[in-house]
Amino acid sequence: MIKILRYTEYLYLAVAVVSLYKIGELWSVDQNQAYIFIFFAVVSVAMFLFRRNYRKRFEKRQDQEKP
Repeated sequence: MIKILRYTEYLYLAVAVVSLYKIGELWSVDQNQAYIFIFFAVVSVAMFLFRRNYRKRFEKRQDQEKP
């Protein structure tokens, strides 16, 4: 279960990288659409940080419960 959580963290980073690429690609063509990808990039990085923090707390709690 923990390994799945670890992979989903990096999935959010992959979405952020793709969004950054699309921002660079669209900035000179259509800035309104680029702003949508800026939103996706920011939310993806925030979700990565949130999920990583949550996983580390979960692992820490599991280690404390083990005898």
